[in-house]
Amino acid sequence: MANSAMMIGSGPATTPAPRRVGSLKRLARRRSSIALLLCAPLILLIVGLKVYPTFYAMFLSMLDRKMTKFVGLDNFAFLLDRGWHSFGMVVFQSCLFAITAVIMKALVGFILAHLMHNIRGKNQRIWRGLLLVPWVIPLALSTLTWWWLFDPSYSAFNWTLNWLGLDSIPFLGTTWNARISVIAVNVWFGAPFFMIMYLAALKSVPEQLYEAAAIDGATAWQKLIYITLPMMRNIVLITVLYSLIVTFADFDIVRILTNGGPQNSTHLFATFAFNVGIESGNIPRGASVSLFMFPILAALAFFVLRDVLKRSKEVST
Repeated sequence: MANSAMMIGSGPATTPAPRRVGSLKRLARRRSSIALLLCAPLILLIVGLKVYPTFYAMFLSMLDRKMTKFVGLDNFAFLLDRGWHSFGMVVFQSCLFAITAVIMKALVGFILAHLMHNIRGKNQRIWRGLLLVPWVIPLALSTLTWWWLFDPSYSAFNWTLNWLGLDSIPFLGTTWNARISVIAVNVWFGAPFFMIMYLAALKSVPEQLYEAAAIDGATAWQKLIYITLPMMRNIVLITVLYSLIVTFADFDIVRILTNGGPQNSTHLFATFAFNVGIESGNIPRGASVSLFMFPILAALAFFVLRDVLKRSKEVST
């Protein structure tokens, strides 16, 4: 009996459950601390380049032109009252530019993604790389090329039209021609981003769903409406939201192509803020122009992200 008790006592010791749980919690806290430490440089970069300038712009927008006196919301009141003739055109042009360009980019990107998805093998990688070139080239450099194509004196487009016996078109000389030209350049630049995002989403849709739909006699249109779009819904919404934010804040295309002309009809929030704040020397009022984007983009982000979260909860339940 004594030997049996000694053998039992000398067996492998088992760790109590509370001690094991405590060690797991300490390990989780250690990993969280390491993750936070590794993310600290990125967090500091975001705070330095995004958060601090935003709050500093809010502070500047409440000062007078000499930046020596606090005037509250007077700069915003001026834009909505006495400066509404020019600023209202900026709001209209920014909304027209962003909404039209994003819709066109989404449509072109969706069509290109479907075409790429149906190309098999090595050829898909070749075409995908070629179609990504507009998005990879620096925007300022490619916009300069487009400016040469649209130039009234040495326009390659007008040379081609004249060679065909047609009249020249003032691409950047009239209001609507300039607006359409600016939107076209933005679509050319941004459509590849939509294409690559939608192509990744298409590859994540299970092929079994299409096979089952084909067995049930579904057409290509029905597969698109009832399988492809619902499965891509979150990707589409997030991509559209991101593109709206970036397009609203676009600066390079308008600055290089038209500089806001003709007659300030192509100014966006960013270019008009630069014109008022830097070129005209009224930095507080320029800051107030740039801050007008914030409530518009915040409302868009709220509704889109709310829909995405709602959709995610429905899928998880």
